[in-house]
Amino acid sequence: MAVVDHMGALTRGSRPVDETYVLDVRDLRMRYGTKDVLTGVNFVAHPGEVVALLGPNGAGKTTTIEILEGFRMRSAGDVDVLGADPAHGDEHWRARLGVVLQSWRDHGKWRVRELLSHLGLYYAPYSTEKITRPWDVDELIAAVGLTEHAQKKISRLSGGQRRRLDVAIGIVGRPELLFLDEPTAGFDPEARREFHDLVHRLSDANTTILLTTHDLDEAEKLADRILILAGGTIIADGSADELARRMSTEAEVRWMVDGQRFVHSTTDATEFVRQLFREHDEKIADLEVRRASLEDTYMAMVRQFESGSHEDAVREFEVVAR
Repeated sequence: MAVVDHMGALTRGSRPVDETYVLDVRDLRMRYGTKDVLTGVNFVAHPGEVVALLGPNGAGKTTTIEILEGFRMRSAGDVDVLGADPAHGDEHWRARLGVVLQSWRDHGKWRVRELLSHLGLYYAPYSTEKITRPWDVDELIAAVGLTEHAQKKISRLSGGQRRRLDVAIGIVGRPELLFLDEPTAGFDPEARREFHDLVHRLSDANTTILLTTHDLDEAEKLADRILILAGGTIIADGSADELARRMSTEAEVRWMVDGQRFVHSTTDATEFVRQLFREHDEKIADLEVRRASLEDTYMAMVRQFESGSHEDAVREFEVVAR
């Protein structure tokens, strides 16, 4: 609960309330019977930010998302979503959210354009001076790559086409905050690339996006920030590059000289490469500098947690109070 401190400032917990946050999660906890699934989750998200929530199966990602969407009651903690407690969100609040589930199979007899036009009617009353809801239906269909299938019955769509429709349903109301749960499952490479472009366009239009995915390459391409959930809490929060630097101070440099391949690890790749060119100049071929990828970082952090040293991980990567 937000309160006013002695200086007249709004606070929640020990951190001042920043009304520019789209998501503000503090000490979120969830218990099922005697089992603690979430033991103190803390993070924020800003307008237009793309945040990826990663973690092993059973880490509590779905529980966290469902609490933020208002579909599940939390056991404890403070949660602010678009300025409201999701446990008490009204219809105006829900109209500002978009949700793309992993899968759903309703409305098979409807046609694509027909369904999206119908769903859009529910959002029209919630248009504001800043946001016109819903999307123009033909613009939306084009945005998700379904123009050629607009008159097709939903039951006749392929798996990838159906997934595109799922995304269209999630954003038909032009949401300010979009939840994406494994959004590109079943997409072919072209559809995945088009979806990534759509996510970037939504972000550029100030839509905040929280996504879960098992595709770490996708998370690295899409997300401004990565959250890693393990042991019921966030053990890492930062960009892919920031997390990689925290886990590994060394980069691997690979190169060839006169047909012979060399590999060297260094803490200062820039200076090492400069030295290489001073020594070999144009003889250097196939130069490559490889830093830890998000997959490397993620696996290292999860192994650290599973080895029983997660308390150290939490202290090192705990979200700093904002």
